[in-house]
Amino acid sequence: MKLIHLSILTFSLAAISCTPSKKDKYSLANPELISYKVEQTMPHDSSAYTQGLLVHKGRIFESTGQEASWIGIVDPSTGKPDKKVILDDKYFGEGITILNNKIYQLTWQEKVGFVYDLETFELLREFKYNNEGWGLTHDGKNLIMSDGSNSLSFLDTASLTAVSKLNVTYKGVAVSSLNELEYVNGFIWANIYQKDQIAKIDAKTGEVQGFLDLSDLTYRTRLLNPDADVLNGIAWHESTKSLLVTGKLWPLIYVLKLTGSPEK
Repeated sequence: MKLIHLSILTFSLAAISCTPSKKDKYSLANPELISYKVEQTMPHDSSAYTQGLLVHKGRIFESTGQEASWIGIVDPSTGKPDKKVILDDKYFGEGITILNNKIYQLTWQEKVGFVYDLETFELLREFKYNNEGWGLTHDGKNLIMSDGSNSLSFLDTASLTAVSKLNVTYKGVAVSSLNELEYVNGFIWANIYQKDQIAKIDAKTGEVQGFLDLSDLTYRTRLLNPDADVLNGIAWHESTKSLLVTGKLWPLIYVLKLTGSPEK
């Protein structure tokens, strides 16, 4: 299986950067923005209705929704997945995460999740939850799950039931439609569904520290593929300190470098 080596995966794309101007007052309509630049891009399967994205030990894992939802390991040189799990059509796949040599997967409205062995992809167990399943990540101890609201649920990995909840706000206003998630050293990065924004959330307080505005990437992506859907998919590449982002039916994964450390 090919590992991801970001330093050599370069593709032609005009340089994109976002350095927000300094403002004194912020709100959801005028949020504090986090600066970034696009270092490079990688190909992505434009037929993949992306629900989850992560990097684990140098390999890119992806999950998709709609019919024949799957979990696969993505070849970074082609963007094509080696599909390891294909769900029955009655399930609409959602987010995934990897913890303790297991892959955890949510489904959307079926209110059932699956746990697989990381090496064999054998189904180990199923679990139930009460709300819809959207995004999934972990903090090294508990799973962290979104359901489309402004509330994140922390699940115990033994019982796979909620042990706590975190309400997400920005300047006192609820931030809802939290979708795909990625945990990075004390912060949860979350796609805002149907928005071109990713929120950076303090995992202890629920307060949003700022937003990535990726509307320019969405615009450029739709020039390449007019059928490209919404931004969705966040993966942290630890060794290069890069954030990988993509979307549903997007032909590219963008590799971002953020101003300052996303771990502070």
